Amino acid sequence: MIVDNDTSMLRMLKSIIMSSSINFGQIIECVSAEEAITKYFIHKPDCVLMDVELEKMDGLEATEIIYAQDKLAKVIIVTSYDSPTARNKAKEIGARDFVAKDCLSDVIPIIQKIVCQR
Repeated sequence: MIVDNDTSMLRMLKSIIMSSSINFGQIIECVSAEEAITKYFIHKPDCVLMDVELEKMDGLEATEIIYAQDKLAKVIIVTSYDSPTARNKAKEIGARDFVAKDCLSDVIPIIQKIVCQR
């Protein structure tokens, strides 16, 4: 699942995932935190790429809600706001990893590592 309210970033992340040599299966796209929470519990994706800056509710809040109901969720924070504060908050709420949008090449190996964890 990819969650980002910037449709060009959503398409870019989807393209990166689809162009990898690994078949990740269906990619669910969401443009808001509320949509992500709803679709998460319908589809139970293997992994979620969650932006922080979303409209009404931010991605960190959405991640907390998902983890409160599913401790086995695998959420990776993907954001342009790469700061120690953001990284600490992501870690504190249980995000499996953190990727700055200027390092999107890191996404595939992180997804592989996280999805393969048991």
